[in-house]
Amino acid sequence: MADSADLLFEIGTEELPPKALKGLAEALLREFLAGLGRADLTHGFAEYFATPRRLAIMIKDCSFQQPDRKVEKRGPSIKAAFDSLGKPSKPAEGFARSCGVNVQDLIQVQTDKGDCLAFVYIEQGRKAVTLLPGIAESALAKLPIPKRMRWGSSEVQFVRPVHWLLFLHGSEVIPCTLLDAHASNFTYGHRFHHPDAILIASPGEYAEALRLKGHVIPRLDERIDRIRDLVVQAAESLGGRADLDADLLDEVAALNEWPVPIVGSFEPRFLEVPHEALVLTMKLNQKYFPIFDAKGMLMNHFITIANIDSPYPELIKEGNERVVRPRLSDAMFFWQRDGRKRLEDHIESLKQVVFQKQLGSMYDKSLRVSCLAAFIADHINADAKLAERAALLSRCDLMTEMVLEFPEMQGIMGRYMAMGDGEPPQIIDALAEFYLPRFSGDRLPLSLVGIAVSLADKIDTLVGIFSLGLKPSGDKDPYALRRAALGILRIILENQIDINLIQLLSQAEMGLAKIVRAEAVTALVYDFMMDRLKGIYLERGFSADICESVLTLRPSNPNDVEYRMTAVASFRKLVEADALTAANKRIRNILRKAEIKDALKVDAALFREDAEIQLYHRLRAIKSTVSPLLQQGNYSSVLKELSRLRDAVDHFFDEVMVMAEAPAIRNNRLALLQDIYRQFLKVADISCLQGQG
Repeated sequence: MADSADLLFEIGTEELPPKALKGLAEALLREFLAGLGRADLTHGFAEYFATPRRLAIMIKDCSFQQPDRKVEKRGPSIKAAFDSLGKPSKPAEGFARSCGVNVQDLIQVQTDKGDCLAFVYIEQGRKAVTLLPGIAESALAKLPIPKRMRWGSSEVQFVRPVHWLLFLHGSEVIPCTLLDAHASNFTYGHRFHHPDAILIASPGEYAEALRLKGHVIPRLDERIDRIRDLVVQAAESLGGRADLDADLLDEVAALNEWPVPIVGSFEPRFLEVPHEALVLTMKLNQKYFPIFDAKGMLMNHFITIANIDSPYPELIKEGNERVVRPRLSDAMFFWQRDGRKRLEDHIESLKQVVFQKQLGSMYDKSLRVSCLAAFIADHINADAKLAERAALLSRCDLMTEMVLEFPEMQGIMGRYMAMGDGEPPQIIDALAEFYLPRFSGDRLPLSLVGIAVSLADKIDTLVGIFSLGLKPSGDKDPYALRRAALGILRIILENQIDINLIQLLSQAEMGLAKIVRAEAVTALVYDFMMDRLKGIYLERGFSADICESVLTLRPSNPNDVEYRMTAVASFRKLVEADALTAANKRIRNILRKAEIKDALKVDAALFREDAEIQLYHRLRAIKSTVSPLLQQGNYSSVLKELSRLRDAVDHFFDEVMVMAEAPAIRNNRLALLQDIYRQFLKVADISCLQGQG
């Protein structure tokens, strides 16, 4: 007789939230498998199924019964179990009775607290049929459902009303009632094509039975692939290319059990509206796939996915065209109304919008950002006047009716209006790039004016919010300061911007000085950004100690950090690395104990030992070689040259007593060590490195 069989669990509901569908299905499978693990029920491959009206999982080769297990039940200590004559005590007899045996049937075991009596027996594993209902109930209770609902007169709660429960282990139904639904071996097909029950004799029949009989494609990924193919084919038939937005594909697949493409159209006159607004309303409001021609221009066609194979597709087409028309008309109305004003006409109205209560209005922020953008532009060879104006105009589109209706049009609307106003191309590009990057992996501003404005805005936000003591804590980051910091760093690093970050933060702090003053805010923001920078380089494969060795120097130019880290990574592969790392640690500790804070000057006339004289001359020779390398930023070669100090340093510590009694000689030797340490610090603090063994 087989000791395992496939397991199938399905819960049928009213239409589930499409954006939550995948997460619910994944969580159901994850929690169910965790329950099987806790119950010690073995299994094979597992997968989930998810449609608008069902969550299901199938688990191959799920065992019918837990394995038997050896159980050891411990009783009183040997001293307490027997008297001096070896006669069992009352505690021993009581323990034996509780185990259902005689005292002589007990054994003696060793524990960390001494020897004691114990009873060992084999506990027979429980059958899966008795365990599975509880496992399923626990899995359903742990699903990520923010707000559960009740229905009818029932007291049970779930994300949507439950209509049926299918629960099979092999060919046998697992008898139980969950969420007021009684388990059976029936599922139900498509709401319109096959609303009747479908018998599932065994779990392996499930997917194919739903497809062939029920007009349901139960696998979410399979529906996504099918919809993608259908949309591509439909777009190609029109000579176009569909916008296959991944989030839209996921959502549409979560809305359909039997996807069928329908091609619709709208009047060409709507194409006068910026295509971003039309695309937004089609994708966000209607769940349509927009179509673009070979030149990337939006076509007056769209593709929608119907959840029914209708004999009258023209009616569905006409219905979708009728529904989208008012939304497109609204977009055209807003576009035409906004076109009656210039972008700069909205500057004054920004005074009515609060950026942050203590930091003033959007108008106030725009003024600060414009000054900071001009400052940045001067340092990156951009046009400061254009950067200043672009920053002043950057938030004006927030006051347009188009952006009030479609917030996603921020920046995009500003670019279109600037084009219509005849603004210079650099300003138009900057307005399009102002908000970049919006999210992790998003594209970056590329134009110099756009870079200046984007950096200025993010830096002003960081410094301003930190000035109020509102830095992020835990998961809370209401002002998206982590995203702003990462955006700044990505812009600087990926565009190879040579700029002093500390100077920028200080400039932003000065711009905010009339509104709010906070001690050491530049240092606080800098440290916050260095934590983000460390994360970037940890993800790129640099070790934590290499990151610390460079960042502990508080480098002002983020773009210089990677060169230093790469140099340190190369240095630690040298045979001299471990010895020099240890020497640097020793030097650092000596200088700390001696409380040397100021720079000491070496006097060659005070040297007494050959070892210190040799080290001094070796250091002088290397310093002359290193100086031009530092100017070139050739940090790897700098460290390689400094590695030549190893033998002389080792010889120095073997032969010379640093802390000599004579103050002049002692301080001179400390000055020599300080000079060595400072040469390494021009690249990194090597003493932070861990030895490689």
